[in-house]
Amino acid sequence: MALYELYSHPAERGYRAGLCSKAAVFLLLAAVLTYIPPLLVAFRSHGFWLKRSSYEEQPTVRFQHQVLLVALLGSERGGFLAWSTFPAFNRLQGDHLRVPLVSNIAVSKILNWNGSCWLKLFNRECLKLRNREVPIQMLKHGDTFLNNETREEDRNQDGKMDMLHFKLELPLQSTEHVVAVQLILTFSYQLHRMSTFVMQSMAFLQSSFAVPGSQLYVNGDLRLQQKQPLNYGGLDVRYNVSVINGTSPFACDYDLTHIVAAYQARNVTTVLTDPNPIWLVGRAAEAPFVINAVIRYPVEVISYLPGFWEMIKFAWIQYVSILLIFLWVFERIKRFVFQNQVVTTVPVTAVPQRELYKEHLS
Repeated sequence: MALYELYSHPAERGYRAGLCSKAAVFLLLAAVLTYIPPLLVAFRSHGFWLKRSSYEEQPTVRFQHQVLLVALLGSERGGFLAWSTFPAFNRLQGDHLRVPLVSNIAVSKILNWNGSCWLKLFNRECLKLRNREVPIQMLKHGDTFLNNETREEDRNQDGKMDMLHFKLELPLQSTEHVVAVQLILTFSYQLHRMSTFVMQSMAFLQSSFAVPGSQLYVNGDLRLQQKQPLNYGGLDVRYNVSVINGTSPFACDYDLTHIVAAYQARNVTTVLTDPNPIWLVGRAAEAPFVINAVIRYPVEVISYLPGFWEMIKFAWIQYVSILLIFLWVFERIKRFVFQNQVVTTVPVTAVPQRELYKEHLS
């Protein structure tokens, strides 16, 4: 009857020598060369310690309904027109103040003390106040007027706003012509996936053209800019302060160079990227200058400092992947050295533990 090999196992063979023998020294040297070089190779190949990592997150962004506008006029008149949602800034403008029509922003404090001047200049008898027409003289402290065209939109219905539609109409006289615009919009910006990061940020828009315009259209992204990575955990509110000090009575606090310089000194900011401004000309004599802006809140790649266990995990993967190669190589070297008696040892056949137990009982 033909016989077939149904099962096999390797015969274990041992090699004995003293602790001070050449064989013991060889094993110690082999162990050092097996475990230490992979660590050096992984470390010297750079990136062993994960110093910075990144992830994607949709930020929670909300428009704070704070605006600062400066419109530069043509050379035939010179000067500028300005307005903001900060009463202290408006009081500093004097004759340069011009109240625009912008939705969801309270301007009643301005109208309360300068509404008659506006009425005299533009001969507008009424404004749309909360969806009803009222004479301008009837506006009182605390009222707001709306045009229902500035809004935030959640397009994918995930509970986070995806874009802002902003519209502002600046009334002009027939002799006034806008050739440049400087606009600041402020936002609340939050991240929650790793660390909880909360800040107040801004979008700064500046456009100038040689030809007077009737409308400025902007379509861009509110992008996060990092000069240093965020922490991997905890609460970070170091920049949760107002971009514009709206309570200050000093003109220097509203200077655009001062605002931009202080803002750029932050390590984390937002910037309006790829605004693609479109300057439209041909304004009618009594028509206002219109600013239309679409600002999207895109998904961001956030840079952060990894935690201890994330660094260990990343380093361990690199080390073990190289260690496996060294283990395989030195296992073959040790087998060759002992089988061929390169170092003097006493070969013995290993006895299974069960047979040793039977001999002991007998």
